[in-house]
Amino acid sequence: MKQRNEVPYKIYLSEEELPKAWYNVRADMKNKPAPLLNPGTLQPMTFEELQPVFCDELIRQELDNDTAYIPIPQPIRDFYKMYRPSPLVRAYFLEEKLGTPAKIYYKFEGNNTSGSHKLNSAIAQAYYAKMQGLKGVTTETGAGQWGTALSMACSFFDLDCQVYMVKVSYEQKPFRREVMRTYGAAVTPSPSETTEVGRRILAAHPGTTGSLGCAISEAVEAASKQPGYRYVLGSVLNQVLLHQSIIGLETKAALDKYSIVPDIIIGCAGGGSNLGGLISPFMGEKLRGERDYRIIAAEPASCPSLTRGKFAYDFCDTGMVCPLAKMYTLGSDFIPSANHAGGLRYHGMSSILSQLYHDGLMEAVSVEQTEVFKAAELFARCEGTLPAPESSHAIRAAIDEALKCKETGEEKTIVFGLTGTGYFDMVAYGKFNDGQMSDYVPTDEELAASFAKLPKVNQ
Repeated sequence: MKQRNEVPYKIYLSEEELPKAWYNVRADMKNKPAPLLNPGTLQPMTFEELQPVFCDELIRQELDNDTAYIPIPQPIRDFYKMYRPSPLVRAYFLEEKLGTPAKIYYKFEGNNTSGSHKLNSAIAQAYYAKMQGLKGVTTETGAGQWGTALSMACSFFDLDCQVYMVKVSYEQKPFRREVMRTYGAAVTPSPSETTEVGRRILAAHPGTTGSLGCAISEAVEAASKQPGYRYVLGSVLNQVLLHQSIIGLETKAALDKYSIVPDIIIGCAGGGSNLGGLISPFMGEKLRGERDYRIIAAEPASCPSLTRGKFAYDFCDTGMVCPLAKMYTLGSDFIPSANHAGGLRYHGMSSILSQLYHDGLMEAVSVEQTEVFKAAELFARCEGTLPAPESSHAIRAAIDEALKCKETGEEKTIVFGLTGTGYFDMVAYGKFNDGQMSDYVPTDEELAASFAKLPKVNQ
């Protein structure tokens, strides 16, 4: 039995210790992420070119590669106090169950109605839309966590919210959909017949279950055709990773309280918002040569953008209406299988994380969903929280690292991000419990066909 008096089960910061500024990891990157390109001219997108799609202040944050710390406006800090600081938890019971000498901590982001970390950026983006005098915003959502968070944030600031929800998640997660509607959002399954790009995707892929790339295309079109509306995104973009840095800043402050230095930091990876936010201050130390960490991205084997993708310029969306981003990608035409980690079903990865991975500053592993749900079940039984399928990728990777410590006898400290709860994911848990869950991994031939359609851009 481990001694539990060395560190509390839960480490909290006080309200006074909440971060007052977001950290922009790009400021410390020697190799900056490549700029977004105009798909027509193949030149870097300018502020003016991005204005019809994004809020002005968010464009400034998107393009700012040099300012290390960006102050958090007071109204956002006040909103954060409703659910932040979030706890850093020592997983004593999981450690004991595994019989590992490793010390395992997780940053829990599920203690708000959206059930995830997504609210950290949703409230920021809604605030800037309100300050610009907009009527409303459009967006996409995969598992529904981002859509739920944005609907909450828009309700708070009295903004209209239109959500295009990936069709497979719309059908699998009706309760998440209804939470969005309760907060006033209009929710449309994507791809749909309501947009030109949606109709085009349906014609090309009859019966498709959709993808985040499809939903992005529809949301961008919807925003561009309605005066007083802008598009907002819950992952991938630089601005989102900036807002999510509050996760890592709080995590580091909590660890510092007890002089804890992690050896391994793990996050699930779909578009990159959670992972990028969690690792940001630790990666900053690594970039500045102050300290070294092993940083691991855990992604689904069904959508393995880092572990099997190409580092290339690609469209951010399936309909090819968005700018080109240089990232690890499976190709914007790639539509993942209908797995249950809906929030990780994106064909590409954040340009920031892609560059860091390309430079060898972080690792990546891919895991199959039945193994992920085995880890989720073990975690729920040990730690008392039912994790989201997305979060459970990080749990799987953390358990695997802890078991390696058991084999070697090394007493490493592992920190992972528990991005949210799985209480809206009972269809997935039902499939797992009934033994009906399958593992689909794309073939090399399928990926090659998608790679062949990558835009021809000088890399």
